[in-house]
Amino acid sequence: MKAAVKFFIFAGVLGMAAGCGNSKSGNQTAEQTEPERIQAVSVMQTTSKDVPQEEIYTSTVEAYATNNIAPQSPSRIQKINVEVGDYVYAGQIVAVMDQVSLNQSRLSMVNDSVEFSRLKGLYEQGGVSKSDLDAMELKYNVSRSQYENILENTILRSPISGVISARNYDRGDMYTGTPIYVVEQVTPVKLLVGISEADYTKVKKNDPVEITVDAIPGRTFTGRISRIYPTIDPSTHTFTSEIHVANGDRALKPGMYSRVKVTFGVNHSVVVPDNCIVKQQGSAVRSVYVLQSDNTVKETVVTLGRHFGTDYEILSGLNEGDTIVVKGQGSLKDGVKVNVQ
Repeated sequence: MKAAVKFFIFAGVLGMAAGCGNSKSGNQTAEQTEPERIQAVSVMQTTSKDVPQEEIYTSTVEAYATNNIAPQSPSRIQKINVEVGDYVYAGQIVAVMDQVSLNQSRLSMVNDSVEFSRLKGLYEQGGVSKSDLDAMELKYNVSRSQYENILENTILRSPISGVISARNYDRGDMYTGTPIYVVEQVTPVKLLVGISEADYTKVKKNDPVEITVDAIPGRTFTGRISRIYPTIDPSTHTFTSEIHVANGDRALKPGMYSRVKVTFGVNHSVVVPDNCIVKQQGSAVRSVYVLQSDNTVKETVVTLGRHFGTDYEILSGLNEGDTIVVKGQGSLKDGVKVNVQ
C-alpha cells in the first residue's frame, strides 16, 4: 500500500515537470514567429511646373511729394481759403496774408517804372547820361523783384496738386513759423520697399508689382518700380526700391499699411506638398522620404525654394517622377520597409 502511494506522488511530480518544460518551449516559438511590423504610408509621384519667383514685402503708402505752405516772414493771416481734406490744384490760392507791405512795394515799383520810362525818353533825346539811365533801370529791377517776392509771400498758392493734410492757423492769427498748410501729392503715391541684397540683380526699373492694403480688402493695385537705390544697408543687407502707383481715384491714402508682391521671374522646378517635408530638430536640414523599388524608403535631403499655398518648390534633391511619401512619414527611418496604401 505504501509503495503505491509513493509511485503516485512521483508520477505527479514528473507530470508537472513535463508540463513546465512544454510551456517555455511554446513561448519561445511564439516570439520567433511574431510578424515584423511594417509602417503604412501614402505616396505620390513628383511633378514639375513653372513657379513664379515672388516675394511679399510690407510697406507704408507715402505721398509722392509733400509741401509746407508758409510766408517768408511773420505776418497776420487775412484769409483762409481751404480746409483739411480739400483737393487743391497747383497754383490755386490757399491763403492771403496782410497786404500792407505788398501795397507799399507795389507803389514803389510803379514809381520806379514811371521814372525809368521818363529817363529812357530823355536819354534817347540826349538829355541824360547812360550811367543815369542804367542806375534807374537797376533801381526799377530791384523794386520789381522785391514786389514779386512779397506778392509770392502774401498771396499763398499751392505749389503742387494734392490734398490738404494739415492746417495750423485760423483767420486773423499771426504766422509764427509753423507752416500754415501741408499739402501732399497723392496722384501718384509711392512706396519704399527693402529687398534682400540676394535679389539685387533680379530687380529692374519699370518691373510691375502688385499692392494690397488692409484698409481696402479685395482690391489689388498695380504699380511699377521707378527707382532702385544704389546702396545696400549694411545692417539689414537690403536695398530700397521706390514704387509708384498712379492712384487716379485717390483711393490709396498716405500712411496706409500695404503688402507689395514683387516677381523676380519664373523657375521650372519640382513641386511637392509642404506636409511631406521632414524637419530635423535643431538644424536647418529638410528631407523627404523617397520610395525605392523594394518598398523601402530612402531619406533624401532637399533644398527648398518658394513656398506658395500648400506646396514647396524643390531646388535640389528630387527629380520629376520620384515617388515620395506624403503620409505616415513622421515615424519612418532611412531604409525601413513600408506598406503603400
